Amino acid sequence: MNKFWSEIAKRAEPYVPGEQLNEPDIIKLNTNENPYPPSPLVKEAILEQLEGQLRLYPSPTADSLRLAIAETYGVSKDEVFIGNGSDEVLAFSFMAFFHPDNPIRFPNITYSFYPVYAKLFNIPYEPIRVNEDFTIPAESFFNSEGGVILPNPNAPTSLYMELSTIESIVVNNPESVVIIDEAYIDFATASAVELVKSYDNLLIIQTTSKSRSLAGMRVGYAIGHPDLIQALVRIKDSINSYTVDRLAISGATAAFKDQEYFDSTIKQIKETRNRFTAALKKMGFHVLPSQANFIFASHTERAASELYVQLKKEGILVRHFNQPDINNYLRISIGTDEQMNCLLKKLEEILTLV
Repeated sequence: MNKFWSEIAKRAEPYVPGEQLNEPDIIKLNTNENPYPPSPLVKEAILEQLEGQLRLYPSPTADSLRLAIAETYGVSKDEVFIGNGSDEVLAFSFMAFFHPDNPIRFPNITYSFYPVYAKLFNIPYEPIRVNEDFTIPAESFFNSEGGVILPNPNAPTSLYMELSTIESIVVNNPESVVIIDEAYIDFATASAVELVKSYDNLLIIQTTSKSRSLAGMRVGYAIGHPDLIQALVRIKDSINSYTVDRLAISGATAAFKDQEYFDSTIKQIKETRNRFTAALKKMGFHVLPSQANFIFASHTERAASELYVQLKKEGILVRHFNQPDINNYLRISIGTDEQMNCLLKKLEEILTLV
């Protein structure tokens, strides 16, 4: 470590994203991106901004996007916060709602950015062990001293928690904030946004990266009680008032206005997910019941690490987590039907090799 590093820099253990290879023929199924382009309205909105608008600062409050999101979810604009990707919104939330004196709780198998932020901001945490079937034991999150954060559906397991269970966690943490990270919720049964009107300690965080095909634009948002939103604004404006640029605000706003296109791509991804899951099971894979745009699977006879390496040699990237309890699973993003067919063909060839 460099002698000039601060204590914060020294204790930081940065998040490691999925591989990003620049080879043109790679089939990239390791970072849960949407295989389809964004709505055509997004391009139109961005081109409009390019006509002389980039010399101007973007709106620090992103009101047009907040209003579009509010209308989509039936909330008020004051219940919406915009950030530069949901990861930034998560970072702001750790600073706004969690305390160095009180441990927070999240599942031991979950989005690996949570412990990164906890260590960065010096917040103690209690990883709660998931059940043998990877479901989350809701009662273990009751009465958390410092707060709760968990994804729904969970990553990387793809499992969905029913809203009644989410509500039980919120009810049993009346003095602390419960954050539900809904990065993949549009591929699942229902969002917990409907609970926001009833509970002032519930914050929902979502992203446009997955379901709206805007991973390269970095737009995330939070929905919650206005008091929670104001806390996030205070943190943002103490770091950078202009976290989201003009192109991102305009493009994301347009994406929320094209509900028909959104519905069609979600439907296609779900259909592909179901077909791909069935095909994997026929090949001897155990596949968790996914409600995300990815599946989590292990083979009954072949090691996940071996399959990962063999697929990479064939130009197909999937995600392998070399950590206890899940090191024999692969997380596979749902691509186009053509991509998934290619993956199935390669898997079939690999599995026949002695």
